[in-house]
Amino acid sequence: MYTAAALAVLIAMVLALFRAFAGPTLYDRILAVNVFGTKTVLLIAVVGFMMGRPDFLDIVMVYALMNFISVIGILRYFEYTAERGPAQEK
Repeated sequence: MYTAAALAVLIAMVLALFRAFAGPTLYDRILAVNVFGTKTVLLIAVVGFMMGRPDFLDIVMVYALMNFISVIGILRYFEYTAERGPAQEK
């Protein structure tokens, strides 16, 4: 059962990568990267339970926090550069 869950998460990760490369806008790509990070968290958790190592959940929590903070940081960066506009850049 864990193998089927891991396979489903891997398929979802491939779809998220496809959206990240083919996304028409920047925000679609950022959302796809966020989805990929979330699916990575799920995959690490499932693999941890498959291997009988539930202590992987500590790693999962750190990775989820890093994913969340990095996506917020990237969005803030692009929000700031969009407000400045191309005329104000040096």
